[in-house]
Amino acid sequence: MIRTLLLAAMLLLPVSPLLADDSVLAEGRQRSQAFFNRDFESLWTAMTPEMQSGFGTIEALKKFRDDLETGFGAETGPPEEKTLRHEGYDIYIRTARWAKSGAPVLMQWTFDEERRIAGFFVRQAPQAAESRFLDYRTKARLSLPFEGEWFVFWGGRTIEQNYHAADKAQRFAYDFLIRRDGASHTGDPSKLENYFCWDRPILAPAEAIVAAVADGQPDQAIGHTDAENAAGNHVVLDLGNGEYAFLAHLRRGSVAVKPGERIQQGTELGRCGNSGNTTEPHLHFHLQTTPILHQGEGLPAFFEGYVGDGRPVARGEPLQGQVVAPARN
Repeated sequence: MIRTLLLAAMLLLPVSPLLADDSVLAEGRQRSQAFFNRDFESLWTAMTPEMQSGFGTIEALKKFRDDLETGFGAETGPPEEKTLRHEGYDIYIRTARWAKSGAPVLMQWTFDEERRIAGFFVRQAPQAAESRFLDYRTKARLSLPFEGEWFVFWGGRTIEQNYHAADKAQRFAYDFLIRRDGASHTGDPSKLENYFCWDRPILAPAEAIVAAVADGQPDQAIGHTDAENAAGNHVVLDLGNGEYAFLAHLRRGSVAVKPGERIQQGTELGRCGNSGNTTEPHLHFHLQTTPILHQGEGLPAFFEGYVGDGRPVARGEPLQGQVVAPARN
């Protein structure tokens, strides 16, 4: 099996679509060609110490190139390219057909402010999971599960809008955080308390019965994740009519409800944290057909009575890049 390299922590949570300048396109093309042409010395010397540590040795970089050629072959078609900017990093992404791959292959480079290589991975491009619920309309009357303005980091029905769409159970999931002046934090990014959404109250989106809770998982330090406990501290709500809501990555010790408890819309469930498989504080929200994580099928989540990018929305699905808030605010 081809290894996927995820060597920059910020790449574990893919970026939102803020365009970078044209020089990033040229840089990404240059680095891609160097990789294809096996110019490992130039790539190695351009890597940050963290990237070099992630690979271990230049020989490991060479082996990765060999493994790709064995598994995927060579790039055969003209690539689709785009550049993004996130939290001071520039990202170049190219997606193309490779000779031995049944699906398009995605290559992504991340550059720091000094244009050093801070992240690099190659993998088959994810595809949106099939769903029999594309025309489904949420039965519960959902409100946004927070107060104030939050940024939709992931949200929508395409892979480009929402990387969760590749997962059957999280087909229509959302990730929310708070951004100010294009950043999700102030000051030192290694301190959780510097993230704007950290410790913000997370609220019940509708009247419900608490189906399950988890607490006690540590909040991950920036640069660390917990894939074994993906949802971290979380609450599962039975909304009725076969709809279950998952609210995940809550702060350790903050869960304020118990299984079997009947709660009202707006009840505080816990506080926004960084527990589980997450690279920075945010709220993960999704609906599915069962109360068991990774089992069941994802359901669209239509929220009512909110403002999206300054415009009132009576009922809708927030989309990546929007700033949303309950209408009452």
